[in-house]
Amino acid sequence: MRRALTDVALAELEQQLAGWAFKPLHAARVLRSLYAGGTDRMTSRSSTLPDELRQRLLETFTPSTTEIAVRQVAADGTTKLLLRLGDARTVETVLMPDFRSDRAAGCVSSQVGCAMGCDFCATTKTGFERNLTAGEIVDQFIALRREAHAGGRRLQTLVFMGMGEPLLNLDAVLAAVTRIADNRLGGLGWRQVTISTVGIVPGIEALTAMGLNFNLAVSLHAPDDATRAQLLPMGKRFPIAEILAAAERFQASRGRPVTIQYCLLRDVNDSPAHAHLLADVLGGRRMHVNLLRYNPTGLSLRGITYAPTTDDAAAAFAGELRARRVVAHFRRSRGPEIDAACGQLRAAAQVPHL
Repeated sequence: MRRALTDVALAELEQQLAGWAFKPLHAARVLRSLYAGGTDRMTSRSSTLPDELRQRLLETFTPSTTEIAVRQVAADGTTKLLLRLGDARTVETVLMPDFRSDRAAGCVSSQVGCAMGCDFCATTKTGFERNLTAGEIVDQFIALRREAHAGGRRLQTLVFMGMGEPLLNLDAVLAAVTRIADNRLGGLGWRQVTISTVGIVPGIEALTAMGLNFNLAVSLHAPDDATRAQLLPMGKRFPIAEILAAAERFQASRGRPVTIQYCLLRDVNDSPAHAHLLADVLGGRRMHVNLLRYNPTGLSLRGITYAPTTDDAAAAFAGELRARRVVAHFRRSRGPEIDAACGQLRAAAQVPHL
């Protein structure tokens, strides 16, 4: 089976070309064209690649090992793609139109399934199957870039907030981000990428040490360890104080605020007292709180049917945070009717919409 070209790093392809007695500079041209989402230089006879090199590439590599199995579009223009991987497993990725008519944001997955067990998230219901390769993550980026281009938009930002925990597949995620952000390849830019985590402290520390200039988001969802452990089993392993301390070190190293994600669940974590406690634990760290209304996912693993907070409770929660000088804003749900909103990705679709 031929290897996917999206799974090949620039330096490796340069070395391969040199071994074939071709100029290594062709490697960046090949990958840049592939990442642009257009016709790749492996198959395009209009390219400046020597015919012999094009043939060697075709014999050795395939552009990708994924394909779009299902395409769904919501009323607000949000597009969810179900991608079939080379081993027949599936993963979902989402394109969200921006308020500006020429831009869009992408949400990509890092694993097939998830082992974190977050009780209000649909992805965890399927359990963990495997990590994605760097190439399979890049494939999502390319698919989203093509979707955006087809709709007259430009993929502007990318968030690792889809299926899986990115920091438990750190090597592949960082390899993919490097290819996506590098101006010689994907050209998206480092600051246009956000990596989200439920709070894997060693992973956050590793990100800090690497010095790469992307953004960090932490899914907190509770202001105290007891409530968080019920909602996110990983909360039992890493206390909130340790997570926020690690996030603060990352923030200090980059000079930009870390985003704290907080899903409001009715009568679970949405009271003014919860907001007051959240402001206390943030402790003047100047992190931004991103408030989310719960997107229904049915019966949870613990047998609970969660409900979104009321508008009044949401407003009171945000008001309490702002009164305590915490920057807080609401994230608008995108595509809930096609199960494309936060917490709804599950790699399951019934009817093709290609």
